[in-house]
Amino acid sequence: MDTIADQGCADRAPLVGRARELDRLDGLLGCRTEGAGPVAVDVTGEPGIGKTRLLTEFGIRARGRGATVLRGRAGTAEGDAGTPFQAVLDAFADLDHRERATTPALAELARLVERGGRAAQDVRDGCGGHDLPGVRDGCDARDVRGGHDSSDVRDGRDVQDERVRRIGAALGRVPAPGLVLLLDDLHRADPATVALVDHLLRHPLRAPVLLVVARRERQTPPALASSLARAADSGALARLDLGPLAAEDCAEALAPGAPPDTVSELYAASGGNPLYFRALAHTRTPHGRAPGTGPVAVLLDELTPLSGVERAIVEAIAVLDGRATSELVAAVAAPGRGGGATEHEEGMEQSWGGQETIDAALRALASRDLVRPDEAGRTLGPRHPALPELVRGALDPWRRRELHRRAEAALARSGAPASARAPHLIGAATGPDAATAAVLVEAAGRTGTVDPARAAHWLAAALDHLPDTAEHLAHRLELTLRRAQALGSAGRVAESRDLLHRLIDTCRPDSGRGPCDTPGGHPQDTAGIRTSAVLLCAFMERHLGRYPEAEALLRRELERNPDPRAGLRTGLVVEWGARALFATRYPEVREEVDRTLGEARLRHDEAATAEVLTLSALGEAYEGGTTKARARATEAAALTDALTDGELADHVESLVRLSWTEAFLEEYGTAERRTTRGIAVARRAGRPFALSQLLLCSAYVHFLTGRVGAALDLAEESLTVAHPLGGAELLGFSRAMRATVLLHARPLGDPEGLAAAEEAAATVGTAQSWWATQARCMLAHNVPLGQDPHRVRGALLRAGGDRDLSRLQPSLRPGYLELLAAAALVAGDPAEAERAARRALTEAQRLGLPVQRGAAQRAWGRVLAHRGESAAAAEAFTEAARESARSGAGLREAHSLLLAAPHVQAAGDGPRAAALWRRGRRLAADGGAHMLVDLADRTRPAPPDATAPGGRLSVLTPREREISVLVAEGLTNQAVADRLCLSPRTVESHVARVYRKTGVETRAGLASLVVRTGVGGGQSSRG
Repeated sequence: MDTIADQGCADRAPLVGRARELDRLDGLLGCRTEGAGPVAVDVTGEPGIGKTRLLTEFGIRARGRGATVLRGRAGTAEGDAGTPFQAVLDAFADLDHRERATTPALAELARLVERGGRAAQDVRDGCGGHDLPGVRDGCDARDVRGGHDSSDVRDGRDVQDERVRRIGAALGRVPAPGLVLLLDDLHRADPATVALVDHLLRHPLRAPVLLVVARRERQTPPALASSLARAADSGALARLDLGPLAAEDCAEALAPGAPPDTVSELYAASGGNPLYFRALAHTRTPHGRAPGTGPVAVLLDELTPLSGVERAIVEAIAVLDGRATSELVAAVAAPGRGGGATEHEEGMEQSWGGQETIDAALRALASRDLVRPDEAGRTLGPRHPALPELVRGALDPWRRRELHRRAEAALARSGAPASARAPHLIGAATGPDAATAAVLVEAAGRTGTVDPARAAHWLAAALDHLPDTAEHLAHRLELTLRRAQALGSAGRVAESRDLLHRLIDTCRPDSGRGPCDTPGGHPQDTAGIRTSAVLLCAFMERHLGRYPEAEALLRRELERNPDPRAGLRTGLVVEWGARALFATRYPEVREEVDRTLGEARLRHDEAATAEVLTLSALGEAYEGGTTKARARATEAAALTDALTDGELADHVESLVRLSWTEAFLEEYGTAERRTTRGIAVARRAGRPFALSQLLLCSAYVHFLTGRVGAALDLAEESLTVAHPLGGAELLGFSRAMRATVLLHARPLGDPEGLAAAEEAAATVGTAQSWWATQARCMLAHNVPLGQDPHRVRGALLRAGGDRDLSRLQPSLRPGYLELLAAAALVAGDPAEAERAARRALTEAQRLGLPVQRGAAQRAWGRVLAHRGESAAAAEAFTEAARESARSGAGLREAHSLLLAAPHVQAAGDGPRAAALWRRGRRLAADGGAHMLVDLADRTRPAPPDATAPGGRLSVLTPREREISVLVAEGLTNQAVADRLCLSPRTVESHVARVYRKTGVETRAGLASLVVRTGVGGGQSSRG
């Protein structure tokens, strides 16, 4: 019996994320109280999705509203589905003596159900129904022998049908406040229960009775499914399908206090199914709870009634952990087929039989929805992706190891790739084995680019299985280096760094030869491995923002090993230069970078030459050495363009540096082409660090060139890639870029951009690197200038270090000085604004970059406008627009035009002002820059004759003016047509001409014009 729990029961599983479904059930119950609405509710969903829990909660609510709530379950134990009316009998067991005594209708109903169950059972067994007229009292000899004829079958059906009608009639006499009948697991219902449900759906009750059934759709018999479908079509049945829970619901209710990464893993593995979520959380606890308890036991309880063959097949599928053919499943499950039987299987070898036995077992498992074949029926998989993990956890270790051994042997015989065999080799291995390690290494190599975390796991297992002897030492060191690289690509940067430090400590250089002293005293030449480890470790330290540590590693390696292999030495110098660049100290390494470039050219090493060139180009572009940067970038581009994508995969960081160089040199088209290629290469090669930065660079280019929507998509993808990599500075810079794009994508005054920028600044903390400084500057851009200019100035000065912002990137400094000048004007400090603007003009002239010259012109234009020199300000802003257009910076051009328009108007050139405004607004609108569109709509210059009454409307015909007035009153085109006895199409044509003649673009704008010019009078009252 399954009773409704008390409301105060603390042991109930939490009900999560089903408020909408509960509200709907409440509403349906209210309808039934009035005798209206569907008579039944069909609750469906995957196993574990929360159907039973929803019924429990609804039963509590219904009981609180005064209804009698009875709950039963069909087939509560194996074989129970054969008991007639079993689910209804189970429900009426909840009816206590008090309810029977006080509600005669319920008492009568209970007696009918109980007698119906017994009578139907008697008929099924060959005896009559004692309380039905015309049915014999006893069983004759033929009945006892089980020899029923067709008349007996008809008699049995007649008895059941009569019982169904009587129970249905009794339900129709239930008085208010009513009855809620909850029938769970209806897919396992006996025929009598199905017949009763069908009767109630075909003959809906007028009494306050609500039937709520829960079932698994895949396991529902066809007769029941068709009955429910017909009822849904007729309106007698309401459908309620339970889908996965939202991630936040699972986190808050099912895993409170768990780390976000853990919650994300559990949610991904469970697919939002609450029972699987709880079961996985139960098994993945730090102390490892027993797998056969709690929610795990609930899920695995379905395996209890399985036969030995069926159970073995389920275990085999679980060990195979995915879709497999029936032949492979049989090879793993069947004793002897996979190479021997365990003690567990000794007594059941005879039961396996041939393929027919296996196919029959698979069909039985599919009918139970434990196994699901694909559409073609060739491969099999578990009902839920998490089920294999739970089943494996319930296996004893010896059984699990034997199944893994069989799986690996079967896969090896079939020629499966190493990546398919690897999990089973790990599961079956018992000690060191070089052959096992070799397969694991091969598997890691096959998956490293797409799944570095799995590759790192397999490399760790390979190291565990590789014999720890002197002959394998060099191989162990190489595998350790590969594992560290995989860990870094998987985002486990600190773990990778620590492993690399241990590797570096293991290899001690000696007399320039770089031997590695082993415990057995067998030195091996591993200088290349050590240098590669130092290079990779410095990269990880840099990513973690530990620039002094990275420099110390690189400097010591160069000093200890002054003449390593040429390629490795180039790599060390490039990484040293990158460290200096990100620490904003590139001039310190410029000389060494130039020397290394000369060496690479002398060796005719094109890949190394390109590496150094891109570093030098980016360093010079950052520092504002645009001439040298452009020359180096051009040379580097020629080399990288000649490389195939496969060759570029090993030098993808060069593409990152070259792309940013071209973006800073305002060669946006070239930079976009470069990032497009680099993103594709980085994706295929599994280079997440480079991918995140290339996406950022592409977002920056799309943003400046006026494609805000695309820029936002790229910035958000970059953030998605950067997040699991760790490293506060890359994450903070990614968030800052997204915040800046978001500011322009949202309407003017939307707070989301500022909130995102504040989060970005908080992420980088107190770091003083290139990325951290940029994140703080982007926060200054996102603070509303008119509301808090002092905060804008403060953010810029903290990032820049002084009034000249000398710590900021020189090649972008004029743009930051523009913002500083604007903030000073709003704050009431015109002298400081003029100083910052003049500084911007000087630096922009030195750089020779059009977009930066445009920024300086805007800064100077703001100063002139503040002085009241409208004509000069207009010229400065229009010059800024021309400079921005020269580089294709559409967003900056639009902003400059919108700033220029009102000052051109004030200088007396209205038509030109309107033209500038229209172009600026169109650029903003086409690019999805909603902030600038709002700015345009708020600053539209008025036409010269706008101050005269009816001035702009004087060009309209009388009919057009009449229609304009009605539109200003808020009438739709249809309403105007009705008022003036015109066709809607005619009104639309008039309105379009009004827009064209007056220059307005919206009905709101036309209404504003009508109000301002005072036109209207009594015209709108005409009928």
